[in-house]
Amino acid sequence: QVHFVESGGGLVQAGGSLRLSCAVSLSTFRLNAFGWFRQAPGSQRELVATIGPDGATTYPNSVKGRFTISRDNAKNTVYLQMNSLKPEDTAVYYCNLPLALNRWGQGTQVTVSA
Repeated sequence: QVHFVESGGGLVQAGGSLRLSCAVSLSTFRLNAFGWFRQAPGSQRELVATIGPDGATTYPNSVKGRFTISRDNAKNTVYLQMNSLKPEDTAVYYCNLPLALNRWGQGTQVTVSA
């Protein structure tokens, strides 16, 4: 069973930045791809960034150019740098394995005020 512990969320004004962290308990961390997901109230969970074991990244158009996913294999940690935040980015953010979803962590709340 893989465990995820997300942190770094908070309340920020529109245009601001946050950096999220996700500590992952997985012995084969460096061999896996990871993703950041978010879920806003009343909406389905959506994938907002992925990073492969080779560092290759993907983003949907809604966050491209504003969000950056990265990883530290030595720390078993995945990061999400979020810049130019918008009120529509307000959601609970989670990390997981996009190709083999495991039990979700508690997530971290991001609230962007107008």
